Amino acid sequence: MTVITNTTQQTTTHDTGTAALATGAAALATGAQTRFLARPGGRIAYDVAGDGPLVIGVPGMGDVRSVFRFLAGGLVDAGFRVATMDLRGHGESDTTFDQFDDVAAGTDLLALVEELGGGPAVLVGNSMGAGAAAWAAAESPALVRALVLIGPFVRNAPVARGAELAFRLALLRPWGPAAWNAWYAKLYPGRKPADFEAHRALIRASIRRPGGWAAFSRTTHTSHAPAAARLGSVTAPTLVVMGDADPDFKDPTAEATWIAETLGGRAVIVPGSGHYPHAEYPEIVTPAVVEFLRREAAGA
Repeated sequence: MTVITNTTQQTTTHDTGTAALATGAAALATGAQTRFLARPGGRIAYDVAGDGPLVIGVPGMGDVRSVFRFLAGGLVDAGFRVATMDLRGHGESDTTFDQFDDVAAGTDLLALVEELGGGPAVLVGNSMGAGAAAWAAAESPALVRALVLIGPFVRNAPVARGAELAFRLALLRPWGPAAWNAWYAKLYPGRKPADFEAHRALIRASIRRPGGWAAFSRTTHTSHAPAAARLGSVTAPTLVVMGDADPDFKDPTAEATWIAETLGGRAVIVPGSGHYPHAEYPEIVTPAVVEFLRREAAGA
């Protein structure tokens, strides 16, 4: 197992960072055409761009698929076909489902791989989406070429004492939506994207639609134990990306190291970044992901 600590300074070159942010802002403003995948209990919203090997991104709890706007654009430019999907009850996906956990999201991922030609696909999971991606890789190895796990919850990771109770209390009605809106901003302790408020507005719209808050609330009760139980069955090459200032983890670097060691993969630690390093520092994360995927394609 190789752990790669990225030593790039938080203040990266102006030209590179500005170009990456501009690309993502344009993607957020224009957007790709939304498609829908029919599933038992509702529809999963997704979009597709580019040509080449298939990559599918799945976001985490309380987020929407445009969180991948920077990484997706970079991967398309690098010659990949990239799909991003919304979790059940999030974004443009229906709120009518009965299940909102890792396994449910994992089955949706595999169904989308099949819908888009059967892969094998690279699964890019952020937060809870990483647990779903890992479960999917164990469930159907033939459909999964590789994993990229960003700020990953693949087990019920240790948290500070009382943190979970405080989180539950904060999300109670009527102040719950405002509490999540405020907490989401704290998950970006580094450099917020220029279009951060536009992205956060999409999250607020998702929560406010009929059934949105109920779906989100049910998702917050997800246990990652089913994903953790399948980690030993994951054979796909894996890259773990973690911000060393991620407030969702008691020790982000230790968690990333444990996941990489458990899955026989590699880890990239992004200095000063929080739960969304691919959106905070795309000029660091996107090249790392592209390099990883090209090395795996070459059999390195």
